[in-house]
Amino acid sequence: MVFTLHRYILRELLRVFVLTTVTLTFVLSLSSMLRPIQEFGVGPGQAVHILGYFIPIILTVVLPMSALFSASLVYGRFAGDNELDACRASGISLMTLIYPGLCLAVAISITTLILSFHVVPAFVARAEKSIQGNAKQILFRNIQRKGFYEIPGDRHRIIYADQAFPATDTLVGVVVVDSKNKTINKRMFARRAKIQIETARDSTKVAIIAQEAYQIDEHNIQSAYLQEFSVEMTFPPMLGDDIKFQKLDRLKEIQADMSNFEPVREVAIAAKNQLATELLSESIRKQIAIEDNNYYQMRSENRVIMFTAAGCSVKGEGTVVLSPPIELREYDVVLEPLHKWYSDEPGTIEFKDDVMDPAPVLILKNASWERVVDGYKSPTPVPRRVIEGLTLSETIKSKLHSKKLLDLMETIPADSAEPILENPPSKELSKLYRRLKNEIRYTSRDITAEIHSRLVFGIGSIVLILIAIALGISLKGGHMLSAFGISALPAGALVVFVISGKQLTKTLNTNIPEYAGPLMMWFGVVFLCIVTVILYRKLMRT
Repeated sequence: MVFTLHRYILRELLRVFVLTTVTLTFVLSLSSMLRPIQEFGVGPGQAVHILGYFIPIILTVVLPMSALFSASLVYGRFAGDNELDACRASGISLMTLIYPGLCLAVAISITTLILSFHVVPAFVARAEKSIQGNAKQILFRNIQRKGFYEIPGDRHRIIYADQAFPATDTLVGVVVVDSKNKTINKRMFARRAKIQIETARDSTKVAIIAQEAYQIDEHNIQSAYLQEFSVEMTFPPMLGDDIKFQKLDRLKEIQADMSNFEPVREVAIAAKNQLATELLSESIRKQIAIEDNNYYQMRSENRVIMFTAAGCSVKGEGTVVLSPPIELREYDVVLEPLHKWYSDEPGTIEFKDDVMDPAPVLILKNASWERVVDGYKSPTPVPRRVIEGLTLSETIKSKLHSKKLLDLMETIPADSAEPILENPPSKELSKLYRRLKNEIRYTSRDITAEIHSRLVFGIGSIVLILIAIALGISLKGGHMLSAFGISALPAGALVVFVISGKQLTKTLNTNIPEYAGPLMMWFGVVFLCIVTVILYRKLMRT
């Protein structure tokens, strides 16, 4: 008889649970389709395809709410029709009748934990690949709709075009703006350009191959005219490289080495490039201070340059300033002299690319040159001389690659055990170092908050469903939905505890310990357990 009752209650629970889950999932799915359409320029067909990858995210919220509703509704009706009283009069205890609801609660808890720790991150990664696979359609669709497409990031580019032809991968009337920290570095103009998109495992690269292109720098000076010019850029993760979308093993991997996490890695690379800038500045200063041989040498792929200046300093991020007067000598790879350059204005050596091993670029303004190979001694003025693709000396390279990326950053402070710089770091480098430390600390706390919030929400689902059962039985005389409405209050309380605990964990206030946030989350579960015990003790008495 007990087995028959359990099967009857479980069947009713599953019937209401399935209907509620389907309805809520359908309603929330329609609203989820709007984000990729609005933000990424994804077409309706693509949005429907991507929607399938977002179903597990929706289910992590829908499943506990559906179980909550079905438990309060079924047990409320069971008690309201006096079936509960009949069973207790037959000697069947209340706790025995709750077994089906408890089984549903445990199943929902396990399913929610599996979804949040494993299934959701896997489906988000698939959605990311799906969007990246349609990068060409997204780019052309945005240009056709808005006239431009902006690739976000700390250093990003905006692609403008008068016309876009996806069938031939062609843009007409193209302008590419390259900027960093809201400062325009250069612009490229072209009558026509071809788009080539290469999708890799972790990123998508787009190459703009322009014909009859002009390049203008930040000073509105035309620095190049080429019949064919190529600009390469990388699409960042469109769904965000977010901790909340990472698998458990991925979270442990990030905790073991924070440089594996892209937001931390970006700041670390910026700090490393600034460190390279200051190492180069120190090396130049030491060399030009030598009276007998005060020329500093750098190499590129096809030539060698040697220069001297009145002084050398670091200005801003990634910029070495050479004080005038400046004299520069160019040689080919076998050290045959080519040209001599002179300038009475400050020159710069810039690290323009935010990559692991950037190539410095030397820039001279209003320089004059002599053609040494032809014996031509009359100086010829040039508004701007740019030498790209330079390499750092082996001494600087060995210092930059002697340790892991984050271990290398620990040698920046002047009071560190083995400071890599002879002089105190600049304000920019110190600022990047502090930013890196905060990013690492924030990421560590974010991982802690995410792991505990998933556990609390999954395990707390069991307590919430038990409360819904108790309230459904207690309020059997009222409206059937009143029990669900009241039982939603503990669910709201748990959400408040989880959100507050996550925010507290992520707070970088040194006076707040890291364990305070998780403690608050688990206190929410303990509080609900106490409420559950009180409710069932009251039911057992009556």
